Amino acid sequence: MNCSFQALGKHAEPVPHFKEKYFSQILDHFNFNNMGNGTFNQRYLITGKYFWDRGVGPIFFYTGNEGDIWEFALNSGFIWETAGLQGALVIFAEHRYYGKSLPFGEKSFRIPEIGLLTVEQALADYAVMITELKKQLDATECPVIVFGGSYGGMLSVYMRLRYPNIVAGALAASAPILSTAGLGDSRQFFRDVTADFENYNPSCRDAVQEAFQQLENLAQHEDYGHIRSAFTLCKTPGSSQDIHQLKGLLRNAFTLMAMLDYPYSTHFMGNMPANPVKVLLQDDNTNNDSDIADSIVYNSTGDVQCYDIYTIYVECADPTGCGLGSDSLAWDYQACTEIEMCFESNNVTDMFPPMPFTEQDRVQYCTRKWGVVPRPGWLKTQFWGDALSTASNIIFSNGDLDPWANGGVRKSISSSLIAVNIPEGAHHLDLRGSNIADPVSVRDARRKEAEIIAKWVKMESKKMF
Repeated sequence: MNCSFQALGKHAEPVPHFKEKYFSQILDHFNFNNMGNGTFNQRYLITGKYFWDRGVGPIFFYTGNEGDIWEFALNSGFIWETAGLQGALVIFAEHRYYGKSLPFGEKSFRIPEIGLLTVEQALADYAVMITELKKQLDATECPVIVFGGSYGGMLSVYMRLRYPNIVAGALAASAPILSTAGLGDSRQFFRDVTADFENYNPSCRDAVQEAFQQLENLAQHEDYGHIRSAFTLCKTPGSSQDIHQLKGLLRNAFTLMAMLDYPYSTHFMGNMPANPVKVLLQDDNTNNDSDIADSIVYNSTGDVQCYDIYTIYVECADPTGCGLGSDSLAWDYQACTEIEMCFESNNVTDMFPPMPFTEQDRVQYCTRKWGVVPRPGWLKTQFWGDALSTASNIIFSNGDLDPWANGGVRKSISSSLIAVNIPEGAHHLDLRGSNIADPVSVRDARRKEAEIIAKWVKMESKKMF
């Protein structure tokens, strides 16, 4: 999934002053013998000096996901813009095993140390942090609203379900709580990536399929030198595994452009231009879409002389991509345990080469890589799956341009379980700060979300004061 973002659009609001702090967090919330009362330093960011109504105003808490917490804080401007209007304190908490919140330092990704990386432990971290910080800030009566995007949005939903005594409401942006719980169609994700490109140009599917077919023909004839020159590779491929890796890298490029199809430029694995899908399809060289996609995603600055296919893309238990570095190890482990992403491309319902990733494939990979056997259905059991009717106070926002959207909740379930659909929205665009390039649909979505949150805060405040 890998949803780390780095920069706001040039017309975004000024970034507030965050203070970086560390919270002494319990290593293992659920086993008293295993680690005793051992702790680790969990990073969080806090701001509210200029607008929080201390001891009275609400607390807006971001449930950090799979990356450095600064990246989410600097790219979730809606939260602190709304906080300024509603007099809220803002806290961004970093997820255990990501960024600098490493329970065992450099040893965190070894077996068995990585075993404390679970959704349940992360939620308990947030519950403990919220409770303790409220005491420290003399804010025990202040209502808490949680926010999150993508996996972070899933965590926000889960916080409201698991700790309704602590969390008054949740905004879950682009949260695929259904598809990652094993519900839905394994073909959906890459079908929707394809649809993003087809909606701009119906001929795109045929052009991309033809490009992949040309790659396959060259591979079958072992014309590896031609492949190297065509895709500007650093090394000449020499095996079916190398070709498989190249296909994955190319598919990932299209995936990232679909997810990050924002109306202004952003930084994510390089400089992504405004409307990257449109940029690709407006290029005159439509017969070389795969190579152009590579350039947009992996070489946007033009400084890369050649592509090392095993360095810039790492295959993992998430077919949509795990990213790079230590954060990718943590996400790979989570995809091997609780979070289900057996998504496939098949060249029939999508424009990509057949690349299945079945539950059996997942078991084989995860057993070999981490020594674990996944538990299908566990998220559904733990966090209700699609049986959410008895829950309350959750906003599910999704953008039609986002391939993750149809893995989440698209229809309102009740008057307090509200779906907000954004026709022109990419991956949690509504969480980003205001920008003059924003479409009307996302402005309307943010306005609606802010109004709902204000109502929740008012209702909760009446109970407390």
